[in-house]
Amino acid sequence: MWKALDVRTWVTGRRSDLNRVKGPVSEIIERVRREGDAALLDLTKKFDGIDLEEIAVPDEEREAAYDLVDAELVESLVQAEVRISRFHELQRSRDLWLQEVEPGITLGVRTTPLSRVGAYVPGGRAAYPSTALMCTIPAVVAGVREICCCTPPPTSPITLVALDIAGVDEIYRVGGAQAIAAMAIGTETVPAVEKIVGPGNVYVTAAKMLLRDEAEIDFPAGPSEIAIIADDAANPTFIAADILAQAEHDPDAACVLVTTDADLADNVGAEVKRMVAGAARREIIEEALGHSGYIIAGDLDEAVEVVDGIAPEHLSVQVRDPLNILTRIKNAGSIFVGPYAAVACGDYASGTNHVLPTAGYARLYSGLDVNHFCRRSTVQVITREGLEAIGDVAETIADAEGLHAHAESVRVRRRG
Repeated sequence: MWKALDVRTWVTGRRSDLNRVKGPVSEIIERVRREGDAALLDLTKKFDGIDLEEIAVPDEEREAAYDLVDAELVESLVQAEVRISRFHELQRSRDLWLQEVEPGITLGVRTTPLSRVGAYVPGGRAAYPSTALMCTIPAVVAGVREICCCTPPPTSPITLVALDIAGVDEIYRVGGAQAIAAMAIGTETVPAVEKIVGPGNVYVTAAKMLLRDEAEIDFPAGPSEIAIIADDAANPTFIAADILAQAEHDPDAACVLVTTDADLADNVGAEVKRMVAGAARREIIEEALGHSGYIIAGDLDEAVEVVDGIAPEHLSVQVRDPLNILTRIKNAGSIFVGPYAAVACGDYASGTNHVLPTAGYARLYSGLDVNHFCRRSTVQVITREGLEAIGDVAETIADAEGLHAHAESVRVRRRG
């Protein structure tokens, strides 16, 4: 259950599942394209065992959900919404900035929100109201006018409450690859969106990647994972607790400890074994631990190289001098610094976003933020003085490229 790992095999294995499911996912997408709502209803019965009467969640059901959720939990979700909104407000760009870079030439950027986006919130094994908040609050902060959400049936009252707190207007009870297809292509009930965000299983992730010509996506966000970089000063109980916290997400979740201390690896293994025995989600954890384990590094320099090669979704840094490690890590979705920075704090309460790239994609993508919901247009304001300053450069290069009309469009202004 707790074993030494080869980093190359570990990373490759995280990607292989996506290729395995692309065939069946393509078939689901084409069914939704051909049949629309009928496909959603049939696939929901097939995969979820539920005969849906309606795909859209009515307002009355959303309002009634509050009566089914403990008041303390509702208050916790409200507090989480405040913290998540606060952090994401810090990311907002100015709607327009302009800077005169030389006399007569002013350059800038105009930032505008997308018009309509879709969020996917997983369900099935558990309700994820925190993911409902994480996927939608950045869009609200960005100023997106229409935000819809798909979540698998049976629809959790807790998820409905979270989406209501976040300010989402449209909620659809459909999950899996068919939900992604519905949002990307559009059906009779689910209008198409410009962008789809949110995590999911390999089928959801594969659907997002296959539908990028229909709607933009955030990034591949599949089963959860954590890497922990630790030295002999780390607390094995804390590390084991973080490992179980990730492992209980999903049987396909994965955890890896990268340490310079072999004794620590053994002690963590013993703690994991002890904690698993009493874990509420033991069966899921044990399956996830089947592809988890540790890597022994010769020193912290090597440990940093290993972690950058993994490019984990979550990285916990538990060493004597964590800030030194922080400044050297390049590839990680979200970094948790110090022994008391439990990954669960970022999942729920600190305010950072927990929707992050997985399977090594953190080397290519950043985690979900406000910028994912915006488009940016460059702006140039050029006066006659500015045109004279750059006219010769523009004409010379245009003529060299054989684009003489380009050059003439500058010359005619200079002559006039």
